[in-house]
Parts: sequence; structure tokens; C-alpha cells
Amino acid sequence: QVQLVESGGGLVQPGGSLRLSCAASGFTFSTFTMNWYRQAPGKERELVATEKGGGITTYADSVKGRFTASRDIAKNMVYLQMNNLKPEDTAIYTCSAVNWLNNHYWGQGTQVTVSS
Repeated sequence: QVQLVESGGGLVQPGGSLRLSCAASGFTFSTFTMNWYRQAPGKERELVATEKGGGITTYADSVKGRFTASRDIAKNMVYLQMNNLKPEDTAIYTCSAVNWLNNHYWGQGTQVTVSS
């Protein structure tokens, strides 16, 4: 079955960087759209980045220029490089795989805390 496992979260100071990873298994990775979402306490879930394959990525305005999503098909991995982190980036980050039927599959999430 589809499995998504995130890693790489943690505590970082404002202005710092983190790279999140999402290990995918149980499906034809190259045919799925991969998304990164985040949810902060008391807030709705936000779509942060979409990696559609073929180098096509889109980002929320709040992270443009700071976050970069990428995919390594050979390793079945998706990454979210986060630079110049701000306290408002604090959230649980979750990766999601979406197939052509618009079925969504979710990982368990990883906590990112930006604080001095």
C-alpha cells in the first residue's frame, strides 16, 4: 500500500534552514503529484508546495523564494528545502501523494519549530 514517511523536522532559529524528506513506497512514484502541506496550531492546513514532476513546481506566496520542492525518482524521495525560516513557518509539515483519480495519500507529518 501507499506509504509516505517524512523526516528532517526540528527546531531552528529564525533565518536558518531545514530540509524535509518524504520517503515514498507502494506506488508508481513518478506518476503521482507530490504536495507539501503544513498546519500550525489553530490554523487551517495550507498547501505549501506542489511538485508535479518534470521540474514543474508551484508554491504558496508565503514561501516563494525561500522554499524549494524537488523529487528524486531513483530514490522515491521528495524533498522540501526551507531557507530563511521565520517563526510563522512553525507547523507540522506533511507530504501527500495524489494520483490521476485525485486520490490523496498522507504521511504522518514532521514538526518544524522556528524560534530563538
